Amino acid sequence: MTHFTNKIDANDRTIADILDGKKYAVDYFQREFSWEQSHIEQLITDLTSAFLDEYTEGDTRTAGTEYNSYYLGPLVFIERDGGRSVIDGQQRLTSLTLFLIYLNHLQRELKFDERLEPMIYSDHRGVKSFNLDVPERERCLEQLFNSGTYEPIDADDESTVNMARRYEDIGQAFPEELRNETLPYFLDWLRHNVVLVEIIAYSEENAYTIFETMNDRGLNLTSTEMLKGYILSNIHDPILRHETNVKWKEAVQKLHKWSKDEDQSFFQSWLRSQYADTIRSGLAGSQNEDFEKIGTRFHTWVPDNLDKLRLDNGLPQDLKQFLDDDFSFFLNAYFKIMEAQNTLTSGLEHIYYIHRWGIASSLSFPLMLAPLTVDDDEETVDVKLNLVARYIETFAVRRSVNYHRFAASSIRYTMYTLVKDIRGKTVSELKAILRDRLHDMSEEWCGMDSFGMHGQNKRFVKFLLARITAFIEKESGFSTSFATYYDEIDGKPFEIEHIWADSFADHLEEFDQRDEFHKFRNMVGGLLLIQQGRNQSLGSMGYEEKRSHYATENLLAKSLCSITYKNNPNFTNMHNRLALDFQPHDEFRKSDLVQRQRLYRNVAETIWSTEI
Repeated sequence: MTHFTNKIDANDRTIADILDGKKYAVDYFQREFSWEQSHIEQLITDLTSAFLDEYTEGDTRTAGTEYNSYYLGPLVFIERDGGRSVIDGQQRLTSLTLFLIYLNHLQRELKFDERLEPMIYSDHRGVKSFNLDVPERERCLEQLFNSGTYEPIDADDESTVNMARRYEDIGQAFPEELRNETLPYFLDWLRHNVVLVEIIAYSEENAYTIFETMNDRGLNLTSTEMLKGYILSNIHDPILRHETNVKWKEAVQKLHKWSKDEDQSFFQSWLRSQYADTIRSGLAGSQNEDFEKIGTRFHTWVPDNLDKLRLDNGLPQDLKQFLDDDFSFFLNAYFKIMEAQNTLTSGLEHIYYIHRWGIASSLSFPLMLAPLTVDDDEETVDVKLNLVARYIETFAVRRSVNYHRFAASSIRYTMYTLVKDIRGKTVSELKAILRDRLHDMSEEWCGMDSFGMHGQNKRFVKFLLARITAFIEKESGFSTSFATYYDEIDGKPFEIEHIWADSFADHLEEFDQRDEFHKFRNMVGGLLLIQQGRNQSLGSMGYEEKRSHYATENLLAKSLCSITYKNNPNFTNMHNRLALDFQPHDEFRKSDLVQRQRLYRNVAETIWSTEI
C-alpha cells in the first residue's frame, strides 16, 4: 500500500460543502435506505428546533453568520477512480437529499428563488444527474423533484419504496412557523451552519476498517446513555447503583429489540406524557420549551427539572421509587403499545389501526401514555390506551376525508395541549374529554359526500376501504379482520378496484367531460378491495360481467349483488340493526355510485362515532 492510499483525511464540512455540485455513489456493503418515519421526523425536528433556537424575528440574513453551528455527525467516503462512494452516512445523505427536494418545492410555492438545485443534482455537459448517484433510485428522485410525488412500481427496490414514503413524512414533520418569509433564513442556516465531519479513505482496506469501527465501537454517547450516567453518578450506595445499572441495561436491551433508537423514543414519549408543561409557540423566533427540549436533549432536561420528577430532594429512596415504580410501569406500557402496533390485539385494536393510519409517533405515544397512572391495573391501562388510540384514529380519518392535513407540524400544539388535558385522568374523565374534542372538530362527515382517490392518498383510501370491509364482515359474523385486507397475510395483497372500468366512452350518456367522469370514477363509493391478480383480470370488464365475480369476493363487494340479500340472515340483520342502507345494484350508473357513496359515509360514521 502506498503512502497516498494509506492516507485518511478528516475535515469539518457544511452541507453546502458536501452536496453543492458534488456526486456520490453508494458503496456495495451499504444496506438499503431503511429509515422509518420516526427517524426522518427526528431529523427534521432536530434541525428546525436548532434553527429556531438561534433565529430572532427581525434578524437580517447576514446575522445568520453568528448563529451557532449544528453538528450532524460523520460521513465516510472512499476516493477511487476520480469519484467518491459513500461508506457510512448513506441514510443521512439520502434523507438530506429528500429534504432538499421538499424544500425546493416549498420555496417555489412561496415565491422564493434560493437555488437549491446544485445541492440536489449537477449538470455536466448538458446532462443532469442527481448528486446521490444510484441508478435504481433515479426514477423516484426525478419524479419527486419534478412533481413532489412518486407512486412505487413493482420493479422498485426496498430503498426506492421507502424513499417515497419518507418524502411524504417530511411534509408532515416540517413546522408551520417556517412556511413563510422565515424560510430563506432557515435555508441559509441549513446550508452554511449545519456541519458534518467528512472522512475520506483512499483504500478499500481503510474504508472498511473505518466503517467497522464507527458502527461497532466509535459511536457517540446517546441521550439515553448520558442520562444513565447522570443518574448513576447521583447514586452513592454501590449496591443500589449496581441494581440500577442492571435494570437500566435490561430495559435498553429490550427496547433495542424493536429498533436501535427505541430507547430514545421511549424516554421522549414517557417524559413528554407525564412531565412536560410547556411548548414552543408557533411564532418564528420563539424559544424551545419542555416538549422540544425533551425531544432533542432529554438528558439535559431531566437535571434541570428534578422538581417535576419529584427528585429534587436528592433522597436515594425517591430515586429508587421513581425507577421501581414510574420507570418500570411506563416501560411496560410502552412495550404494550409496541406489541399492539404489530399484532391486532383484542381490546387494543385501535393502536394497530393508527400505526397504519394515524398521527406521528412523537405525538401519538405521549398522548396514549398521558392518562396512565402507576396505580392503574392492566385492564385500566388497556382501556385508556385504546380510548386515546380510537380518538387519534377518528381525528385522522375525519381530517383525511376532508382533504385536511394532519402533519405533526400543523397539529403539534393541539395534541400537546391534549396531552396536558388528559394527563392522569380516570377512564370516565378521559372519555368525556375525548368526546368533547371530537364534537369540537371542524371537520364533519359531509366531506365524505365528495371524497375520492387521487395520486397522493391511495394509502388512506386502502385503509378506509379495509376498515369498512372488515367492520361489516365482523358485524355479520365473519372471522376476517382489518389485517386481512390491509396487510399482506397468507397470499397476495388486496388492491383498490374501480367498479367502473377506465372507459369514458361507456358513460357518454351521463358525462360530457372526461375529467368529470374520472372524478366520479375515483369517488370512494365506486371503489372496492380485491385481491391482486383478480383485480387485474377484472380491470377492463363492464359492470355486468364484473358483478358475477364480485359475488364470490368479500362482503362489501358481494353487497352489490342481489343474491347476497337472499338467505343471508347475518348480513341482513347487520345492516338492519345498524340502519345502513345496503342495496343491490343490477346496474351501476352515476346515481348508483352516489347512493353507494352515501352508504360508505354512513358506515364510516358508525365506525368512528363520537360516542366514545
